[in-house]
Amino acid sequence: MDEAQALLTPEAGETTTPLRVALLGCGVVGSQVARMILSRADDVAARVGRPVELAGIAVAHPDRPRARLPQDLFTADAEALVARDDVDIVVEVIGGIEPAYPLIMSAIEHGSSVVTANKALLAAHGHEIYAAADVHGVDVYYEAAVAGAIPIVRPLRESLVGDEIRRVMGIVNGTTNYILDKMTSEGVDFETALAEAQRLGYAESDPTADVEGYDAAAKAAILASLAFHTRIRGSQVHREGITGITPEDIEAARGMGCVIKLLAICEMEPEGVSARVHPALVPEDHPLGGIRGANNAIFVEAREAGHLMFMGPGAGGSPTASAVMGDLVTVARNRARGVAGPAQAIFGDVPVAEMGTVHTRFQLSIQVRDEPGILQQVAAIFASHGVSLQTVQQSALEGAGKEDGWSATLRMVLHETRESDFETCLDELTRSPIVNGQPRFIRVEGM
Repeated sequence: MDEAQALLTPEAGETTTPLRVALLGCGVVGSQVARMILSRADDVAARVGRPVELAGIAVAHPDRPRARLPQDLFTADAEALVARDDVDIVVEVIGGIEPAYPLIMSAIEHGSSVVTANKALLAAHGHEIYAAADVHGVDVYYEAAVAGAIPIVRPLRESLVGDEIRRVMGIVNGTTNYILDKMTSEGVDFETALAEAQRLGYAESDPTADVEGYDAAAKAAILASLAFHTRIRGSQVHREGITGITPEDIEAARGMGCVIKLLAICEMEPEGVSARVHPALVPEDHPLGGIRGANNAIFVEAREAGHLMFMGPGAGGSPTASAVMGDLVTVARNRARGVAGPAQAIFGDVPVAEMGTVHTRFQLSIQVRDEPGILQQVAAIFASHGVSLQTVQQSALEGAGKEDGWSATLRMVLHETRESDFETCLDELTRSPIVNGQPRFIRVEGM
């Protein structure tokens, strides 16, 4: 027996009883996870210390042929599968809240540890799941729920748990980043970029969850809960999408040396934890400004660790399956040793700050007549609400507005201000006779 074999040989009395895994769902991610468990059995056993086997795969249509997966593993009875005495770990890749939530709770109550990639479920019911896991002494791991293969959950949950996180800001939706990058690099409009994203498989036929920010908001809730050790639900995250972004907005950003990104931002405000998702201008030379295509990236600011950047492929079958397998190996290793992993450390009761209390910066564009005193009148409206201007650019107006007598566009960057003060100011500008139509604005981050 050589040295390598000796390292993999159990000591006398050590059990080699397999750890058995119930897999819920067998779509793009689930089928890849199943194949990895089966094809890499020796490698996984070497990392865990015991064999890891598939006990069964729950799907809606078990009789449907699936390439390279044994047909006898499939069942339509997910409830019976998670309740089996010989199941040690349940891997959930169904998605959505029903039936995933009751299945996961049943698995925990039957003593199984859980691995999930389900961001929507964790954003809605994560804290109930974590509490049940603590009561029953089992693990819940969910690295794949936020940014695919990018390791961000474990650093926040374990590596940085003793530090003070000040801010988490990231691109956590690959579909919207692809669309905005396409609009920036090729000058196309939103609809054209979306159609290309759908053709390539980055966007669903119904892209609402991505382009309206729901997907990113669920991930922001998970990140905020981890970073600030308190309970944040997806419904508490301020959410805006990218459907209103135009080629003109992209060009205006370029003129400032910026790009537009859909950002998830979590930070501690004086009034509590702020969690928000919205488009924003980001400088081209900021770490997030250079993230191209469908990639994700998360920028963390910590008191002691400083600035940390996590980036890579955030979606797709392979990256997500990689993250699920990483969690599965960790959970299996814990089970093999009869221990549980670190607790969630989400025990705080910090209030969620209302969006109106958040302080941020804006870029604002309005149409006006090029007449003496117009800029002073605009500045007076800002001043009356305690909002100050940092820069002002004026350009000649082209097209329909000019034909109607409006001759100039004012593009302004504001100093940091409260959202509520800006909204009041915006309302007055909208009603003012010196301004044509609805002002356009976008927040500014990273400057």
